[in-house]
Amino acid sequence: MSLHEILDRFQDYLIVELRLARRSVETYVRESAFFLDYLEENELSPLTIDTTGVIRYLIYRQTGKRELDQRTIAKVVSSLRSFFQYLVVTKLRVDNPGLLVEMPKMEHRVPGVLRVEEVEQLLANIDTDTPFGLRDRALFELIYSCGLRISEAVELSVRSLFLKEGIIRVRGKGNKERLVPIGGEAIRWLELYLEAGRPQLVRPQRRTDRLFLNHLGGGLSRKGMWKRFREIAGRSGIAAKVHTLRHSFATHLLEGGADLRAVQELLGHSDISTTQIYTHIDKEELQTYHHDFHPRG
Repeated sequence: MSLHEILDRFQDYLIVELRLARRSVETYVRESAFFLDYLEENELSPLTIDTTGVIRYLIYRQTGKRELDQRTIAKVVSSLRSFFQYLVVTKLRVDNPGLLVEMPKMEHRVPGVLRVEEVEQLLANIDTDTPFGLRDRALFELIYSCGLRISEAVELSVRSLFLKEGIIRVRGKGNKERLVPIGGEAIRWLELYLEAGRPQLVRPQRRTDRLFLNHLGGGLSRKGMWKRFREIAGRSGIAAKVHTLRHSFATHLLEGGADLRAVQELLGHSDISTTQIYTHIDKEELQTYHHDFHPRG
């Protein structure tokens, strides 16, 4: 069996057997392809390489033209572990050398967060006199209102919305579905977009159920969302990324007294430790609390 055939069957294994999300499949296949190219160039075989050889490959990746951060290295290790596990399942190997490679420790960085006034300023800079403006206002209001990931917003269909009930059905990582409440302001802009914006973006020859459409009538892509948000943020004079709205959603809920477990469910986090990065308080607030409440403050 050629390396190309092994890679194709590995992709089928990820989709059919493991039922991984599309983006995870793409990452695992891409990283495994990089690994197989490396093996071929160095006249090595995925059927015989040991843990030391895998570690040498990781060193090669880290010392390449582009230095990889810990998160990327973790994705590479996960991809290789799955690839070798596929070889074990199909009896092409008897062991998984990737399991002995230590996963890099992840640094939990405190994400950038906007103040409520900054969110309002940013959203107010969207020109809603055009169908595209109505789309952008509804889109970014929804991301902030529901704490959506960009990938989740891309995949939304019109059928995902239950505006009368104030609920949206979201498909998150691992194809897990969750129901998230929608705030009143987001509902208002979604209704305006569905009434006056989306109908003008629909193209008869390209029917789609996607909620947010591009100028060709197809679903708005991740790249399209990034581009639109970058333009809006630049116009408003605020340094932020689309994902900053999700961070701000979580932080503002917790600051308002929301339960950490509830925020975990709304964000679609499988591990509450991921949600805990939003419980940060900046240094000025800490100094204020210490001064006001400590007996020696």
